[in-house]
Amino acid sequence: MADEQAVSNYLAKASESLEGAASELANGRFNNCANRCYYACFQAAIAALLAAGIRTRSSRGHFRHPTVHAQFVEQLINRRRRYPSTLRTVLTDTMKLREEADYELNRISEKQAMRAQRRSREFVHTIRKELGHDD
Repeated sequence: MADEQAVSNYLAKASESLEGAASELANGRFNNCANRCYYACFQAAIAALLAAGIRTRSSRGHFRHPTVHAQFVEQLINRRRRYPSTLRTVLTDTMKLREEADYELNRISEKQAMRAQRRSREFVHTIRKELGHDD
C-alpha cells in the first residue's frame, strides 16, 4: 500500500532530521539545530496522520503546517488518544523556536537547542514506537 511506504518515508525523514539536529547541536550550530528539530517533529506528525488514515494534503498536494499541527492534536491526542498529552505543544513550540532561529535577530541559545532536541527526540520516538518502527 502506498500509504505504508509514505509512512516509512516520512519516519525516515524525521529520523534524518533528528540526526541532523544532534549534529548541529554538537557543533554549536544552535539555530540550525532548532530548524532540524522542528522538521523532525513535522515529518513524524505527517507519518502519524497518514498511518491513522487522516489526509491533510492541500489541493496542491502539500502538507500545510497549521493543518498538520491541528489534526495531530485534535485527532490523535484529544479524540483518539493515541499519543500522550505531553506531546500537545511540541509542534507549535518547536515551530516558534525555528521561526525565531530562521527569521529573528536573536540567536538560539545552547540551552534552548538542547531542550528542543530532547523534546523532538521524545516526539519522534513516541510516534515511531506507536507505529511499530522502534529504533
